[in-house]
Amino acid sequence: MQTKTYQNWQLEEDNHILNLRLCRSEKMNNLTAETLFELKEISEYISTQTSIWAVVLSGEGIHFSAGVDVASIKPLMDSEPSVFEENLRDLQLCIDAFEAIPQPKIAKIQGYCIGGGLILACCCDFRIADESAQFCLPEVKMGIAVIMGTQRITRLVGIAVAKEMTLLGEFFDAKKAEKYGLLNALVHSEQLNNTVKTLADKFRHLPPPTIRIARKIIEEGTDLSPRESQELEIRLQSSLIGSTDWSEAVQSHFQKRKPNFKGE
Repeated sequence: MQTKTYQNWQLEEDNHILNLRLCRSEKMNNLTAETLFELKEISEYISTQTSIWAVVLSGEGIHFSAGVDVASIKPLMDSEPSVFEENLRDLQLCIDAFEAIPQPKIAKIQGYCIGGGLILACCCDFRIADESAQFCLPEVKMGIAVIMGTQRITRLVGIAVAKEMTLLGEFFDAKKAEKYGLLNALVHSEQLNNTVKTLADKFRHLPPPTIRIARKIIEEGTDLSPRESQELEIRLQSSLIGSTDWSEAVQSHFQKRKPNFKGE
């Protein structure tokens, strides 16, 4: 196991699975500008690591994340509109960098998953929560709209539910989050670790380049016409032909054995 520690984050890589943990439990894992800029640096690092096949995002202690620290963004709210826009854009680029990580990402959610924390969870490909999880987009109650990518919510749950979540700013529990379509799974607290581990382990037995390409097709194809998305599929899938893991997938299938992927 390899461990890498930042000021606000800890990375633990074990057999191709990276556990990315936000380590601000004394602040309910809230997000400051420094935390987000650090996440951008980490995201760019992860994106270059072929040894990492999947990422598990979690918060230290009993909360996933209580969202953006209002005190840390108050200076932005007091600034001129042009300055506000520039600084907010810089913070949004940090979230964009995390979402752009090509490896599949799993959010392990417990306790508070609020505001920017919820947006981070929505940047993941899978969201698994336990029954303690509490969700909220409270920004409107502070006089601001969602500031880290409203469309990330809308794409997951649809316009009607996104408006309910965003315009009312009310807390809702994990059962409602599951009903909304935010969650891939809702489990008892004692099952959370094993459920997330079981899901992450599945990516140890799948060809990483193909997984990355399939994810890219889904992410980019949603904004294209059907014909354009089909062309995207053809173009991206053709890049896999002849690669090490593509050949191994084909050979192991016909030889009726378990594949041994290299991430290449």
